[in-house]
Order: sequence, then structure tokens, then C-alpha cells
Amino acid sequence: MKAIILKEPGTVENLIVSEVPIPTITEGEVLIQTKSISINPVDIKTRKGNGTYGKIKDESPIILGWDVSGVVVESKSELFKKGDEVFGMVNFPGHGKAYAEYVAAPASQLALKPKNISFDEAAAATLTVLTAWQALITNAKIKAGDRVLIHAASGGVGHFAVQIAKHFGAYVIGTSSAANKDFVLSLGADEHLDYKAQPFEDVVKDIDFVLDTIGGDNIDRSLEVIKPGGTLISIPSGLNELLVEKAKAKNVDGYFIMVHSSGEDMKTVASLLEKGILKAHVSKTFPFEKLADAHMYVETARSVGKVIVKVSE
Repeated sequence: MKAIILKEPGTVENLIVSEVPIPTITEGEVLIQTKSISINPVDIKTRKGNGTYGKIKDESPIILGWDVSGVVVESKSELFKKGDEVFGMVNFPGHGKAYAEYVAAPASQLALKPKNISFDEAAAATLTVLTAWQALITNAKIKAGDRVLIHAASGGVGHFAVQIAKHFGAYVIGTSSAANKDFVLSLGADEHLDYKAQPFEDVVKDIDFVLDTIGGDNIDRSLEVIKPGGTLISIPSGLNELLVEKAKAKNVDGYFIMVHSSGEDMKTVASLLEKGILKAHVSKTFPFEKLADAHMYVETARSVGKVIVKVSE
């Protein structure tokens, strides 16, 4: 089969289209003929030698990617049979090996693809939506009436976070550039803030929960708008010790989370997608041979929603 391997950490030139054996599956796994995969910022970080690279650096060959949708062609699990259309985030934060025509995946990490969405949309609704779900629902346990601030609300995690928060009855404020205002409001956000126009901390207050997908000084600034007893969850960079102390001083629960593979969460996501409560926005697609171009596009950090690579029709 064709797979795109990472020769060594670095630029996109190190992503090499190669012929490798089709994976063999073990008990509890299924073999997926890949239709679509999704590219995330963590893919870029890992390609450069950061992200999850430390966990997989001794593997050979290294095949990046975790988000996959496709058709089961072989099963050693009672959960899925040959011909089932499935999607999921595979083995994160380990070795997902999704940049390939066939992917071996633990059946317990997958869900059936709803019939009303495409393989592209399914691949888009994996790592990012699980991140949003596990942050807002599993960890923060947001509830109706909460005031929620979502940074980068037009991005992969952000656009799902807005929809999830609204589904649970929160009042949602989303930040993005002015160009993406209409998109953020179309997701259900109650307010939009142009982060370039003015500092958000000057106009927002009494927030119950902040989802930070940006990091850096954004974490410190977010603490200023959270009311006592509120929560700040950061995705890209952990809260350092000083900020943890600042959070405690303000009676704010501040911490970092890393998404993890979960078939149960995927089933919940599948149900919400099937009912139209959640919708994946695919902004751009690339053919498998142009996966390096997809990396460069995601690296601009200006993509709206999700970037997809089509592996097969």
C-alpha cells in the first residue's frame, strides 16, 4: 500500500510517499481502507520533532496521522464487520499511522459513520471535536447558563467547541478575525470578538469557562476575565507554575489537557452529527499525493474549520 512516512523530523520535504506492507490486525482491531484523513496542528508539531514525536521516534517507519474515516475490510472485533463505514481518532497520543491507504485501528476507538455525512466530514469530526468535547464536557462540565469564552472560534477545535457549548445551553463568546465573524456567529455564538480590533480582556468579564487554543500570553490574559470558581483549560501549552499560582489566587481552576482516543466519545459525536446538532466544516481538501501542501496550509494557522486529505474515492 501507499503510505507517507516521516524520514526524519523537519520540513515537509521529509514526508515521503512510500510503498509499505498492509498492516496485519490483532484481536480487537479492524483494518480500515482509508477514504479521508484530517490534518491537525499536532501533525505539524510532530513532523518538526515536537508534539508527540518523542513517543514514536523509535518506531520504523514513522507514519503520522490519527484522524481517519473509511471502510472496514477486515475485522477481529465484534464491534464492527466487513463493509462497515467507520471513523475515529486512532491511538492518540501514540502511533496512529493514518497517512496510509490502510489503517489498523482498535475497534474500541471507532464509531460508525452516520449515513448523512461524507467521509471528509467524518474525518474532520475526530481529534478536534474530541478535544472540544473532553475539554468542555468531560473536564469543565459546562452547563446551561454558563458564560463561555472560546478563543480561535473559527478553527478546528473552536468551531466544534462553539456548537457543543450552545447545545448545552451556554452563552458563547467566540474570538476570531473580523473575516470569520459571520462564520463564528453561524455556528451559534452569541457574541463575536475581533481579536485584532481590541484586547478581549477589555470588553469581556464574568466568564465561567475559557477554552484557550492559542497559548502564550493568551492564558494569562484569559485569567483576567474569569470569575472566581471558573475554569481555564489550555490546549496547546500547559499552564506554567506561575500561572497555576495566579489561577489559584483568583480561585480559578486552570490546567492543560491532552485529548485521548475514546470510542464512547466518538459514538456520542456520531449521534450529534447524525441529528445535525454538530456539523463539521471542511474548508479545503487535498489529494493524498499533496499531503505536504496540506501541512503547509495548516501551518499558516489561518484555516477555517478543518483541512482534509482524500486518500481514495
